[in-house]
Amino acid sequence: MERMYRVMGFWTGIMAVMFYLGDMYTTTLLFFGQTVFFILLSYLRLSERMYIYVFGAYLTVFFAGFTYWTTFMMVPGATGH
Repeated sequence: MERMYRVMGFWTGIMAVMFYLGDMYTTTLLFFGQTVFFILLSYLRLSERMYIYVFGAYLTVFFAGFTYWTTFMMVPGATGH
C-alpha cells in the first residue's frame, strides 16, 4: 500500500512540474505540497487500514475544497485571462 502513495507522489510531482511550466505558480506549490505529503506518508509504514483512512480523509478535504472553490470562488463565464 505504501507503494501506491509513492505512485501518487510521483504523479502529483509530474503535475506540479507541468503547472510550473504553464506559469501557474500557486497550483505548483499546492501540488508540490501534496507530493511531499504522499512521499513522507509512504515511509511511515502504516497499516493498510490506516492508509485507507488517510486516503479517505484526503478525498474528503479535497472534495470539500473543490466544491467550495467551484461554487463560491469561480466567476461564471470567466475565461481566466
